[in-house]
Amino acid sequence: MATPPPARATPPPPGPRFRFRVGVTAMAAGLAVAGLAVAAARRRAAAFLLPPAARHRSSRSTSPQHGLVAKTSLSSPPWPEVKLPDPVEEAKHHAEVVQKVNELIATGQYGRLFAVVHFASKQWKITSEDLIMMDNVLEAECGDRIRMEKVLLVGADDFTLVGRPLLRKDLVRVEATVIEKTESWPKVNMRFWKRHNYQRKKIIMNPQTVLRINTIEIFPCLS
Repeated sequence: MATPPPARATPPPPGPRFRFRVGVTAMAAGLAVAGLAVAAARRRAAAFLLPPAARHRSSRSTSPQHGLVAKTSLSSPPWPEVKLPDPVEEAKHHAEVVQKVNELIATGQYGRLFAVVHFASKQWKITSEDLIMMDNVLEAECGDRIRMEKVLLVGADDFTLVGRPLLRKDLVRVEATVIEKTESWPKVNMRFWKRHNYQRKKIIMNPQTVLRINTIEIFPCLS
C-alpha cells in the first residue's frame, strides 16, 4: 500500500510589520511617479507658453553640439587680450619723445636733477650738495674730485632716463669730492664660555669715507 506524500507546510500569514513595509514602499513609488508626471506637465506648459522661435532655440540648445569647445582658462585665458602697437607708430612716437627731451636738456628747462649711482657695492640715490658716508676705503685723498661712472638712473621734473643697466658716459656726468676719511665708532665683540676660563674681547673699527656730491650734468645726446 503506497504512502501518501507529506503535506507541505503552509507559510504563516504576513504580520503587521511586513504589511507596513509593503505599504511604505508602494507609497514612495506612487509619490515618485506623481513627481515625474508633474515635472513633465510643467515642461509641456512652458513649451506651450514660449514663442515658436524660442522653442526652436531651446530644443536646438539641448541637442548635442559637435565641435564646440567649452570656454575655460585653457581655451581662453582670463586676462584680456593684449594688442601690440604698430611698429611704425611706435617708432614715430619714440622719435618725438627723444626730440622733446633733447630740447629740454639743451635749453636747461629740466629743474633739479637726481640720480641713482652704484658705488662701493651699494646703490645711492643722490642729488647735488648731498653728503654720503660709505664703509669703504678709497684711494683718493681728502679734497680730490672723483667721477661716479656707474649711473643707473637720472630724473628731472618732466622726464626720467633709465639705463639698461647703465647710462652712457657721454650722456650723464656725476662728480663728487672726498670730504673726510675716518673710522667708525668702535664696536666690541665679546666671546665668553662659562666655567671654562675662556674670554676673548675684540674691538672692531671700520674705515669710512665721506663724499659730497658736486654736480649732476646731462647732455643732449639722447638717441
